[in-house]
Amino acid sequence: MPEQRKLCNGIVEKVTVGGSFIRHEILRKKEVVHYRECPTHDLALEFMLEFLTGPEYGVVRDLSEIDAVGHRVVHGGETFRKSTLIDEDVIRMIEKCAVLAPLHNPPNLLGIKGALRLMPNIPHIAIFDTAFLATIPKHIHTYALPYKWYENYGIRRYGFHGSSHLYVSRRASALLGKKPKDVNLVTLHIGNGVSITAIRKGEAFDHSMGFTPLEGAVMGTRCGDIDPAIPLFVMQKEDLTPEDMDRILNKESGLLGITGKYTDRRDIIKAAERGDERAKLAMEIECYRLKKYIGAYLTALGRVDAIVFTAGVGENSPQYRSKICEGLEFIGLNMDEKKNLKALKRNGEAEVSSDDSRIKIFVIPTDEELVLAEDVSAIIQGKYDSYIDFEYSFQKPGFTPSYLR
Repeated sequence: MPEQRKLCNGIVEKVTVGGSFIRHEILRKKEVVHYRECPTHDLALEFMLEFLTGPEYGVVRDLSEIDAVGHRVVHGGETFRKSTLIDEDVIRMIEKCAVLAPLHNPPNLLGIKGALRLMPNIPHIAIFDTAFLATIPKHIHTYALPYKWYENYGIRRYGFHGSSHLYVSRRASALLGKKPKDVNLVTLHIGNGVSITAIRKGEAFDHSMGFTPLEGAVMGTRCGDIDPAIPLFVMQKEDLTPEDMDRILNKESGLLGITGKYTDRRDIIKAAERGDERAKLAMEIECYRLKKYIGAYLTALGRVDAIVFTAGVGENSPQYRSKICEGLEFIGLNMDEKKNLKALKRNGEAEVSSDDSRIKIFVIPTDEELVLAEDVSAIIQGKYDSYIDFEYSFQKPGFTPSYLR
């Protein structure tokens, strides 16, 4: 930073579960894979830092060259509405929010505490998945449940994928030649997890995910919206525990549940083309559900400047984009199929709407890591107060995404 020059990409996988390995790629060089058991997150962090500073694959001479560390934290509850410098109070509040994200916040905290131990003399910043969605109005985020559940347990709609929706909404405003506050959008993050956000005047207004990421669209293994009586009915019929049902709804439902074998949309498209009826059904169900969300959010916003597709499927599947937008011409949403077929992540951002479309359709590859990096850089320089007022580099004219540099 500030030139946003990415030095490397990497990940340590299978931490704590056995068979751990690191994938490490210095920019524009061959990826290397090394195996080493990492039974704890601390050991995984040490493994990562060896590669960052090592003589063969390192990109910095030693840890003293690292000025700050950004930590993605899934859940900030109602406390954290923006990226925040980490101190003991922040750690305690993240721990408190762990009840809302028991599968995510605890390992996030392990990463934070391990990094603080290894790099104690530099700032550490928490970037919350829920922060961009903290502007959703109370009448939208409140469930029709006993109100004391909200007061006592914090049960409400929070939403997720916030950094992704922030990035693509700011890029869309730039492509439209407008300021974020002058733009209304519907952004669709379609990967293994799927979420849709209605954005009014540059801020989140409604969102498909809820108290957990389970609500909303059909996803790779999550069911999305269902009648809440169904789990209770099946638990009685099959003598299932709450833990059993949680596993089924989160890991054995969605596209996997419908097809019996697929979560990857590429596999579903190929199977559907071969005549697999359940693959065809899965695609029909998912695209219809997404189309309903677009219609609902267009109604909620009143005026919409653009629809934005992002994440793995949104960026790389012309078939899914076409099927989702099919039949929406009556509301002024018209796709140019030739443009749509060419729109893939490797080709960069694209407008795939026809010239006569009242509502623009964009395909914008997301860059959540750049959001994190810019928040961290701005916070340590004292230039950041809230994402709402902060001007990101990627919302400015002339910005070139990192993957095209």
